[in-house]
Formats: sequence, structure tokens, C-alpha cells
Amino acid sequence: MRLLLASNASYDPPKGGSTRSNLAWLRPMAARGHEIRVVCPTDGAASNRESTVDGISIHGVRDLSFHHHILAGEIRRFRPDWMIVSSEDLSHVLLNEAAHSAPDRLVYLAHTPQFFPFGPESWNSVEAAAAHIRSARAVVAIGTHMAGYIRQHLGRDAHVIHPPIYGTPPFNRFGRFGSGYVLMINPCLVKGLPLFLDLARAFPEVEFAALNGWGTTSADREAISRQPNARLLRNVPDIEEVLAGARLLLMPSLWYEGFGLITMEAMLRGLPVIASDSGGLMEAKQDTGYVIPVRPIERYEREFDETHMPVAVAPSQDLEPWKGALHTLLTDERAYWAEAEISRGAALRFVEKLDAGDFERMLESLGPPPPWRDAEPAEPSAGDRRRKLDAARRELLRRKLSQRL
Repeated sequence: MRLLLASNASYDPPKGGSTRSNLAWLRPMAARGHEIRVVCPTDGAASNRESTVDGISIHGVRDLSFHHHILAGEIRRFRPDWMIVSSEDLSHVLLNEAAHSAPDRLVYLAHTPQFFPFGPESWNSVEAAAAHIRSARAVVAIGTHMAGYIRQHLGRDAHVIHPPIYGTPPFNRFGRFGSGYVLMINPCLVKGLPLFLDLARAFPEVEFAALNGWGTTSADREAISRQPNARLLRNVPDIEEVLAGARLLLMPSLWYEGFGLITMEAMLRGLPVIASDSGGLMEAKQDTGYVIPVRPIERYEREFDETHMPVAVAPSQDLEPWKGALHTLLTDERAYWAEAEISRGAALRFVEKLDAGDFERMLESLGPPPPWRDAEPAEPSAGDRRRKLDAARRELLRRKLSQRL
């Protein structure tokens, strides 16, 4: 098979859970001789960059969304059997180009609901773009919860393929009672930083730590620094370096999570996880304990913060259930180890069922790709040009965000 993947996230180097997930599906296919090419933004100053990583050829384009005609040229030259678009495409220009230039062979990878062109969580809901996904040859969801969201708000079924990104067993055990920090990943408003800080104030004798992420602003970093028992951790190439020093993970997300990969990564290593019930987090928790209801974010201001994220309006939260859960895991050793073992067991059972080959088998199940026919570039109307200009402004958000993923 010849596969062409378009995404507005960096692939060389790979950044973010969606990129890691896609590569977990594509690398084994490249190793088996399939020809795979990726068109994505560059992670640097170069306007165009060609590289090959793990048998996958990567064409990096600076400001890709402003030069989506390059994707059209790649499609005409490469003539893929399947044209794959990942949801990291907030302006939907890559999706639109792919649907126009490679009709009847579109496969959509649905990772982050905020980036979808449909549904109540979308930051840029566009019916024309949603129609492309509705008529795609396949839609892939990263979990059953996300598949249900797609069915409800788009009206079509999705293939559920959990990305096998967790590595190879045996997995290290990092659970510890009575020492280590209470950990949060990507401290920012949408991920529940106010709850993290309130808990740090409520437990002044306990060490709290947060790993800087794509959503963390200078104000977030300053707020953490003002809390005497909290600190910001430096970024590391391997998440195990951070998990090794933790006693448990806090995942108090207030926005709608597609799945929650870090939750599974922590549970695999025997760390209890206290999580909100937002979106796919409940699926990631696999019926383990310490899932706490939150009032989710329902709207965003018409402005962006310094990370080019829309400024969220977060409702107030009830801290007491979080305090109660944390107090139990900090003071009751039996409860701590029981949750650690239950979490690790559930995560191991989940991960052992994952198979990177499921993605290849899904593509094979679609049957032979259609014959190629050349599509002429569509001439945009004045209204289309105005909409594209607005989409370009939106893509500034996506581009900056992808650099931090």
C-alpha cells in the first residue's frame, strides 16, 4: 500500500500523543514494506525539509496551512492508495484539500474533539468539512467513547483502534507510599490547574510537581512557583523519568478528553490516578477507582492566550471530593497499594490486547482503492476566500499549539 498522511503536528521530531499514536500504526507498516509519506509542518526555520525516519519519508513545510497547495502537489505526485488526514488540522484546510484532490480514498484519524469540524466541543465547526468526514472511506477513533461521540454528532460509525504506544513489557513499577510527588502533566486551565493548586494549598506538607506542557502559560508557571510545596518539572525525552519520582497522578481535566494516554501510562507503572470524569478519561481509567465528577468547560472567550489557545471560561469546582480522594491515598497504605495493583492489572490487560496490525487490517478491509482520476484545483469564491482568511487566523493557533505538542 501507498499511504500519504497529512497533519498539522510535527513528525520530525514527533510531538504529541496524536503523532505518537499515528506513528505506532505506521512504523510497523513501513517495516513490512508499505510506502508511507507524511506531509506536516517543519519544526524549525527551514521552509521545506525532507527526511526519512523509521522507513517513513517526511516532507516538512513551514506554515503548512498557508501552503496547502503543496499537499495537492504531493497527492498528484505520490498517488496514494489511501489519503489519511489526522485531526490536528484546526482550520480544516488539509482535510478540504485531501477530499478534493483524493476523492473516494480519504481516511480520517479522529484524536482531539476540539479540532474536529463538528460536535459541541469543536473550536471551529464547519459543516462542509464535517461532510468530508461523513463521506470518508473510514474514520478511526482512538477509543469507544470517542466513537460514540462521532456517532452522536456526525452520524456515522468509526473504527475503534486503540494506538499501541505504551512500549513493550515488562513495565517498570513506580508506585510508592509515603514519598514522591503528587504529579500533574501539562498544568494549565483546561487540564485543571486550579484544582491542582487548591490541593497543594490544602496539603502543605506534601510535595506537588507539574510537568510543563503545551498549554502552560507564564501565568501558570508563576502560580506554581508561588506555591511553596509545588514545583515545575523540566521537559524530558522519556516520560518514565517523570513518573519514576511520583507517588500518584492527578488528571483533573476540565475540557473534553479524547482518551487520556498519560493516565494509562501511569497506571501501567503502578501509580494510582485520581482523574476527572471528562470525556474519554473514564475509558482510560478502565473501571478503577478515584474518578471524580467535574463541571466541564462549556465555552471559550474570543481571544487567545500566549500559547495561542482559546482562553477557557472554567466554572468553579467542588474541591472536597478531590481532597477526600487524595487524603485517602496519602494516609491509608492499604488503600494506596490496593489501587496501585488494581490500576496496574487493568492497564496490563488493556495493553496486552493492542495490536498495531489492526490499523493495516482496517485499511485492507476497505477493499481495493478506486482508480485514480485527476482533480483540478477549485477556484475559490469571494466568500470562500474570506472564510479561508478566517481559517488562516485560526491556524495560527494550531501551528503554535503543534509546536508545543
